[in-house]
Amino acid sequence: MNQQGILDQLHHGDAWRMFRILAEFVDGFELLSEIEVPLVSVFGSARFGPDHPTYEMGYELGKALVEAGYGVVTGGGPGTMEAVNRGAFEAGGVSVGLNIELPHEQHPNPYQTHALTFRYFFVRKVMFVRYAAGFIVLPGGLGTLDELSEVLVLIQTRKVHHFPVVALGVDYWRGLAEWIRETMGKAKAISPGDENLFTLVDSPEEAVAYIQSHEPNVGS
Repeated sequence: MNQQGILDQLHHGDAWRMFRILAEFVDGFELLSEIEVPLVSVFGSARFGPDHPTYEMGYELGKALVEAGYGVVTGGGPGTMEAVNRGAFEAGGVSVGLNIELPHEQHPNPYQTHALTFRYFFVRKVMFVRYAAGFIVLPGGLGTLDELSEVLVLIQTRKVHHFPVVALGVDYWRGLAEWIRETMGKAKAISPGDENLFTLVDSPEEAVAYIQSHEPNVGS
């Protein structure tokens, strides 16, 4: 096949890919818009199983959010995501899983009252944000860091309301918070006040209380 033929094939594939992307957006909007309780998106590691302290923290967080009148949204996978979904599910609340197709690590956990599976990360990220009343990040890896930074950028650039963002686990997140304040702040790579776009707490109860006290008026 000549170069032009290869380009034509790629362009044809891109055109059909747009339909799949659109379908994923439609499925996500339809599912989440029908949920009648405020949702909190929770991020965390897929690698921390039931024997890890963060799993128990996630379970208690999911339960506490439901008891406070919220539903939870996670990535739908194992580890911390499973823990949060499980806590919400066993408390009788809304437990959403936004799953992603990956070659490893990701498989849907069984504690989801509402579930979707995405091929495209960027569509999934929109769903985490679009219907969220707040965000909580538990200890995690690069994926969790990516989700946290995505939310902070959207708030910083005022693309979304200034939703409450909580990092749960002071010892785990302190180094990042200090680096943002001391290194980025002193270099003037961020604006004054940007270091306060998220807060650190040490317990699920504190996290839920912070979300409750800082939840914005969405109609404003």
